[in-house]
Amino acid sequence: MADDYLVRIGRLIRDARQHRGWTQLQLADALATSQSAVNRIERGNQNISLEMIARIGEALDSEIVSLGYAGPMHLRVVGGRRLSGSIDVKTSKNACVALLCASLLNSGRTILRKVARIEEVYRILEVLASIGVRARWINEGSDLEIVPPARLELEAMDTEAARRTRSVIMFLGPLMHRTEQFQIPYAGGCDLGTRTVQPHMSALRHFGLDITATGGFYHARVDRGAAPSRPIVLTERGDTVTENALLAAARHDGVTVIRNASSNYMVQDLCFFLEQLGVRVEGIGTTTLTVHGLAEIERDVDYSPSEDPVEAMSLLAAAVVTSSELTICRVPVEFLEIELAVLEEMGLDHDRGREYAAANGRTRLVDLTVRPSKLVSPIDKIHPMPFPGLNIDNVPFFAAIAAAAQGSTLIHDWVYDNRAIYLTELTRLGASVKLLDPHRVLVEGPTRWRSAEMMCPPALRPAVVVLLAMMAAEGTSVLRNVYVINRGYEDLAERLNALGARIETFRDI
Repeated sequence: MADDYLVRIGRLIRDARQHRGWTQLQLADALATSQSAVNRIERGNQNISLEMIARIGEALDSEIVSLGYAGPMHLRVVGGRRLSGSIDVKTSKNACVALLCASLLNSGRTILRKVARIEEVYRILEVLASIGVRARWINEGSDLEIVPPARLELEAMDTEAARRTRSVIMFLGPLMHRTEQFQIPYAGGCDLGTRTVQPHMSALRHFGLDITATGGFYHARVDRGAAPSRPIVLTERGDTVTENALLAAARHDGVTVIRNASSNYMVQDLCFFLEQLGVRVEGIGTTTLTVHGLAEIERDVDYSPSEDPVEAMSLLAAAVVTSSELTICRVPVEFLEIELAVLEEMGLDHDRGREYAAANGRTRLVDLTVRPSKLVSPIDKIHPMPFPGLNIDNVPFFAAIAAAAQGSTLIHDWVYDNRAIYLTELTRLGASVKLLDPHRVLVEGPTRWRSAEMMCPPALRPAVVVLLAMMAAEGTSVLRNVYVINRGYEDLAERLNALGARIETFRDI
């Protein structure tokens, strides 16, 4: 039991150090000890006193252990404040986790630039570390260097971390090329209702992967003699389904055609990365991908994922609901063009700068200035479609925007079983949001927002929508247990505070 506590404390220290962007050597210097001692502490292999824990917490500016149960993290929001200035969009959460999974394809060193420092990434890093992959933050914590071992220790996988992220499902594609038998735990992540993994199984079966789901695990067996005999037609044009098929095809020594593929932003980033690995991919940006795979991949690669269009939409919505003038820089405009067209019809006052290339050399970016606008409800309903349609993850932000507009807006979130239900939480902040069925809500505006104290919805985008509404509401609001926001956004409260918001992070005593 004592050893278990040491391991758990070691993980907390490691996470706090990585969050600060420090190496083990930097922490050792701050503590006047050796790097090997820090390594033993983080691995749970060294007894550690309360005094040392306090010193580590002070050095890392992080409360490692508190007296009593500190509980989860909360946000206290003083609303009714206008934002101003400019803010850069950070790299894509969904692209970063896909690229981390894709690093398992490569026997060489992978460097990923400006990786989002978010809980979803930390969970994947924990899983990678547990199976022997060496990943470290470099360049003052901005970039990630990933070096795989000769043999993965799959039996040592950190199942607790794996269960906390749905992205672990994308381990299936790479791992099937590493071993003939393995298991991963059921995928977790946001609570968005039933999200079947059957499309993944159907796609990967062409490569010889057979899955049995029992006891909370997917048990995988691989038939090395199997190969796609015809084009793979995905039964769902999903992002992670397409990515898994790409990851499997990348190490298949032959040509794989994938039809009904997603062409969304994270899929394109993965394709660009695979090209860096030497895998030729034809049809990027379309629904038919032709992959010329390689039996072995051993390259030292350096890749920069593009910016996150959903974070850009979040910041745009923040400006709208707080009636602010805000410049959002490095917006991947090709993945927001439908959203901007809808908002123009609603009356959004905004300017776009000239287009320029992202660091990956492929994605088109613009700087976008949004000004206070008198919005009216759109004529048609708001509903998502696969790219190039309105992004599925951007639909919830239209609930807050519609609440600020004059008139009635119908939002049809047909993809997820119960995400629309979480949008009714806006009623506690003064909005008129009527649930018509599990997939449709009717939003009446404009709204006189009011402060409230409430629990964070268990789904990422609705949780951020609630936070944005609290920023618009006069008075002080409290949003409790915001782990789900930290899954997808890096330092969101601090970055909004830099624009004029007033958001305080706290824990229960």
